[in-house]
Amino acid sequence: MNTLRQAVQEYLSLRRALGFKLREAGKALHDFVTFMERRRADYVTHELALAWAQQPSNVQPAHWAQRLSFVRGFARHHSATDPRTQIPPPGLLPFQPKRARPYLYSDEEIRRLLGAALTMPCRYERGALRPWTFHALFGLLSVSGLRLGEARNLQLQDVDLEAAALTIRGAKFGKSRLVPLHGSTCEVLADYIARRNRHWEARPVSSYLFVSSSGNRLDGGDIHRTFYALSRQIGLRGVSDSHGPRLHDMRHAFATNTLVRWYQCDQDPQRQLPILSAYLGHVHVEDTQWYLSSSPELMREAMRRLERRWEDRP
Repeated sequence: MNTLRQAVQEYLSLRRALGFKLREAGKALHDFVTFMERRRADYVTHELALAWAQQPSNVQPAHWAQRLSFVRGFARHHSATDPRTQIPPPGLLPFQPKRARPYLYSDEEIRRLLGAALTMPCRYERGALRPWTFHALFGLLSVSGLRLGEARNLQLQDVDLEAAALTIRGAKFGKSRLVPLHGSTCEVLADYIARRNRHWEARPVSSYLFVSSSGNRLDGGDIHRTFYALSRQIGLRGVSDSHGPRLHDMRHAFATNTLVRWYQCDQDPQRQLPILSAYLGHVHVEDTQWYLSSSPELMREAMRRLERRWEDRP
């Protein structure tokens, strides 16, 4: 019989072959195996799973629930080959994390953010491209519905300005997709790429579309820090606020605005949802459907349609 460590590795390999990245789950399950080995336990029990999940003691219940969910998924798989395995029931740690309340940006707020990006000071010549990089990145996020990771991973070869399309490679579950671009977006990207080529023409640079002042792919932490600084500068966040509008909310705003336009054009958003779901790279339509209940404007359009239907009834 395989050891737990071997079984965990086989489980992760199988799931990753299906397209799941499992970065956090992989680290957690290896830690769980180490925990089990120290206790000389060779199969999963409710008690041991719960004891491991509730570490450390000074974190939020959501963290414990997530850790237990990693073990639950593995135990469900492993129970097929080791009947001694106990699958932790959902009731052990029933905490359900809440979705963050989305912020719906106005067009004016996006314009101010992009304007602030272009006015970022540059101390050194090597950083001269930085304002244009963040202007193009934040602008693309606001009009395309891309995830930040998808935009960061774009390479020059993924940008086809003649076909007005982006190729998003290896997104969630390893799926790739094409994202069409508006002509105005193509113009901004063409201008940025021309500036990028001039800036790096005499120096080595990464093939990623959005690069740092050292020529490497933009760092995720730097992107968020820059966004927070610009958000405070234009009043989207208070000087000392630790919470506020997020970059991911641009994706939410894109989806919501698309649904509002469908309502306004007398199209049926419910029937169109699979199209939007494929565009956004959602695996399940239910993930896209959540946007239906999150915008006051969307609710008003839905109510108007409902009222018209009642008025048209004989």
